[in-house]
Amino acid sequence: MKLFMVTCLSCLFWSMPLSAAEYVETPYGEQKVVFDFYLDDPDKTGPALFWIRSLLNPLMEEPYGYAPEFLELVVVIHGTEIVTLAKKNYTQYETVVERMKYYSQLGVEFKVCGLAAEDYGYSHDDFHDFVQVVPSAITELAHWQLQGYALLRPIVMEKRFSIEEIR
Repeated sequence: MKLFMVTCLSCLFWSMPLSAAEYVETPYGEQKVVFDFYLDDPDKTGPALFWIRSLLNPLMEEPYGYAPEFLELVVVIHGTEIVTLAKKNYTQYETVVERMKYYSQLGVEFKVCGLAAEDYGYSHDDFHDFVQVVPSAITELAHWQLQGYALLRPIVMEKRFSIEEIR
C-alpha cells in the first residue's frame, strides 16, 4: 500500500508543470577583488581573463552602471602565465597582452611576483609598462585580502565537450 501511495505521489509530482527560474538582480555594490593567477599553462591566460570580464561587464552595465573607477581590481600573477607579460614574448601572446593592457586602462592593476620573475630569469625591465613587479605573490595576496579585497582564483579547465554536445 505504501509503495502504491509513493508511486502515485511521484507520478503526480512529475506530471505537474514546472515553473521557470526567477531572474534576480542582486543589489551589487562597489567591488574590491584580488585575482590570484597561478596557472599551469600560459595558454590558459586568455580564459582566466574572462573572469575579469565576467566581473566587470555586468557591473558596468545597467542596472548597476558602475564606472570602472568604482571597481578596485588587482591581478597577482605568479604561475606559468608570467611568460605572457615578458616583452620578448609579445608576438606569441599579443592577444592576451592587449586584453590585459585594455583592462589596465580601466583601472585593473597587474602585479607580477618578483620571486617568480627571478625564477624565470626576468627583471622588472623585461615586462610591459602596465605591469608592476612586487616582492612576493603570496605576501601581495595577503596584503590585499587584509585590505578587504575578495580573493578570486580563476580555475581554467580543459573543455572536452561543446555546449551543443552536452546541452
